[in-house]
Amino acid sequence: MIGNKIVCVVLPAYNAARTLKATLDQIDRSIADEIIVVDDGSTDATRELVRQFGLKYAFHENNYGYGGNQKTCYTLALATRADIIVMLHPDYQYEPRLLPALAGMVSSGIYDVAIASRILGHGALRGGMPLYKYVANRFLTLVQNIFIGQKLSEYHSGYRAFTRKVLETLPLAANSDNFIFDNQMLVQCHYWNFKIAEISCPTKYFADASSINFFRSLRYGFGTLAVSLAYRTARIGLWTPDYLNPATTGRHKLSIDLIEQRVGDTNILYNKNPLDLQL
Repeated sequence: MIGNKIVCVVLPAYNAARTLKATLDQIDRSIADEIIVVDDGSTDATRELVRQFGLKYAFHENNYGYGGNQKTCYTLALATRADIIVMLHPDYQYEPRLLPALAGMVSSGIYDVAIASRILGHGALRGGMPLYKYVANRFLTLVQNIFIGQKLSEYHSGYRAFTRKVLETLPLAANSDNFIFDNQMLVQCHYWNFKIAEISCPTKYFADASSINFFRSLRYGFGTLAVSLAYRTARIGLWTPDYLNPATTGRHKLSIDLIEQRVGDTNILYNKNPLDLQL
């Protein structure tokens, strides 16, 4: 809890057996009232470790993708009493000890969203980010800032905090199930006029940290450009995708029906009513 606000930390996991414990060990449990791990069809020992650690969990029957994992994470988080939801990759690439700072930015009431940026400061390259990824990050961020009128240092961080209102408002079910989900979500936050803050976060690139390869990075890069163009076409009224359309938001909000088709094993009890779960 921070500032009398209840905090739920969600960890979208995929083959995180080698880094999960290190991540969990540095999460401040006086801040994190709930921790939920959603495993997206890992083929390593991630699920056994989650059970061993006694965490709240939901295991996907199949691999639904990074965005699909987050949809389950946020649906379960909304079902708690949480006022603040923090998404942290369990690959130990980001600094878990920054949880109080990240959650504090949102609990202040000044911001609705807070991002842990690898680009602010000099941590990215020092932490081992490949040069081509750094250059691509800077280029794509510049283009997106121009297209959508923001001034963020990056749109690609896997460490973020949101108010409950953000997750209840955005049509997140309309987003991609793939890596572009993160990018779409930040553009949605801007489109719905939520206030976004950033803090500096060191990064660690090492063999066990998750990272997409060059070709998937290339596909992701073109995807971010498509999201930027979609934002522009929506703003001028030319064409609006569902994930940026306030008129269809009600049809694309997160619900138990969406994740129930994906979750094969969980220790979280819930019924059919949307977002009515017991943790």
